[in-house]
Amino acid sequence: MVSLTPVEIEGFTFLAIAVELPKTTLLVVSSERGYIMCGALDVGLLNEKLKDRRIIAGRAVGVKTIDQLLEAPLESVTIEAEAMGITKGTIGRDALLMML
Repeated sequence: MVSLTPVEIEGFTFLAIAVELPKTTLLVVSSERGYIMCGALDVGLLNEKLKDRRIIAGRAVGVKTIDQLLEAPLESVTIEAEAMGITKGTIGRDALLMML
């Protein structure tokens, strides 16, 4: 099953996406400029193979719900996210606000 849900943070609306897969759930919360995602996100791939796309993204590991993703510190971020001031350890919801 796939669910799309609006998530409001400090008056701004983001899109939460949950994809239920066998034995795991893929979690993403997106702004218009970037996104945060569960451990399935390969930040290394984005930074190396897709560098020319300038993707703004962060990854949190060990999360099982959208709420946990929003509250978790990011374990890794892309080069473009880092250029915006989003660093390892930034809380998911704070990173999203920085992506506006």
